[in-house]
Amino acid sequence: MNKLRFSLALTGVLAATFALSACSSNGSMGSMGHSSSTPNSSSSPASDDFNDADVSFASEMVVHHQQAIGMADMLLSKDGVDDQVASLANRIKAAQQPEIDTMNGWLDSWSESTGAMEDHDMGDMNGSMSHDDMNALMNATAIEANRLFLTQMTTHHEGAIEMSKEEISSGQNTDAIELARKIVDDQTGEMKEMKDLRATL
Repeated sequence: MNKLRFSLALTGVLAATFALSACSSNGSMGSMGHSSSTPNSSSSPASDDFNDADVSFASEMVVHHQQAIGMADMLLSKDGVDDQVASLANRIKAAQQPEIDTMNGWLDSWSESTGAMEDHDMGDMNGSMSHDDMNALMNATAIEANRLFLTQMTTHHEGAIEMSKEEISSGQNTDAIELARKIVDDQTGEMKEMKDLRATL
C-alpha cells in the first residue's frame, strides 16, 4: 500500500474514532413507541415503554460499537494481517453496524440522541480504548497488530457485556433488553474465539 495513502487512511480512522463520545440522558422518560420492531430493524421505533437505563444503554452502546468498528478498520488497513484475525474484524463490523443503526432509530423515536461528537478519550467507558490505546494499534506493524487487536477487543467486549448485563437487569424496553441479550451471547462467543486465536499467534 502506498505509504501516503496508508497514513491518510489511518489518520482518518483515528480521527473518526476519537470523535466518539458518550452522552448523558436528559430527555423525559416514560414515552411509548408507536409501533413494534425487532432489534434488527432500524426503520421503526422500539416497542413498549422505556426508561433511563434503556436510553443510557442505547446511546452509550452506539459509541462503544463505533469504536469497535474503528479498531477493526485500523487493523484491516494494514497489509499482512493474519487472515483469521481479519475475518473476525470483518464479522465484528458486519454485526455491530446494523446494531448501531437500530439503536440510533430507537433514540430518534425516543427524541434522544447520542450527543455532540466531540474529541473525547473513551477510556473511562466500560472496556473502551483510550487515545494511547488507539495510537498503539494505529502504529503497530501488521504482525504486532494481530495480537494487540485481539487483546484490546477482548477488553472492549468485556465492557460491552457488562453494559448489556446492566441493561438486562435495569432496562424496561423489551427490544433493548433483547438486543442486550444478543450482545452478551455474540460477544461471549467472540471472546472465546479471540482467546483461541491468540494461542496460535
